[in-house]
Amino acid sequence: MAESDSDEIIAMQHEFEWLLQEEVSAVLEQLKGILLECCHRLPVGMPGVDIIPKTEKYFMSNSSSSTQDQVKVVVTLSGDNISHADINLRIHKHQVPSHRTIVQNDCQWKLQQIQDAGNHLMLALHLLPSHASTNQQNKYNFRSAEEVTEMVNKLMSCLQRGRACLIIPKRKTIDELQKSRNMKSLQPPLPNDLAVSFYVQAHKLVFAVYHLQKDQQGSMKFDVYQAESSVPWLSEVLVLFTVSLQLCQQLKDKVSVFC
Repeated sequence: MAESDSDEIIAMQHEFEWLLQEEVSAVLEQLKGILLECCHRLPVGMPGVDIIPKTEKYFMSNSSSSTQDQVKVVVTLSGDNISHADINLRIHKHQVPSHRTIVQNDCQWKLQQIQDAGNHLMLALHLLPSHASTNQQNKYNFRSAEEVTEMVNKLMSCLQRGRACLIIPKRKTIDELQKSRNMKSLQPPLPNDLAVSFYVQAHKLVFAVYHLQKDQQGSMKFDVYQAESSVPWLSEVLVLFTVSLQLCQQLKDKVSVFC
């Protein structure tokens, strides 16, 4: 083997050891800080930390230019719960065009998407300390590139699922919506031909109304009316998820050179 080749291999070995001992630890500590920052926005339970969810009021209204059909909602959001909502509907095709119902504190509306996103975030956070050494420099005990890649892949999987919870709402049938325990939060109950749903889509809280009707052939169809409002802290959460995923990918790319 040529001496220059030997020197290059030694240099790469030193670079690899520095990457494992220094840079990987630094990036993972930076990532932990970002995830903890995200935890202070999502309503998740952290050991030893009491986080009181923000309680904020939002005015939701439909963007339709039609003046016949209107959806107006004043909603109080407390973490992953809608603790109060005043819902006013005016649907001209309905037998009774005007409806008003409320969600009250004693029977809150659960936003499962936010809770699920928080659960995936906590899973990602719990992955980080598992490889930490007991020394005072906060170093991580990785011995190979493959070991780092395996952990980063697990982290990215948790973060991708958490981010997807907020961006892609789960589709539900009308029957599922009507039988949802959240519908029991409404006082007074709405007629059987109306179903409603609150859900998150990216940085927005969306309220949807589904009006069931029979067409001329007797088949069921439904009209949809929506109102929405931007929620600033959801936007911040999505940014933190995205930055975390970018950090993970950058670290994975650096380590893959040595695989």
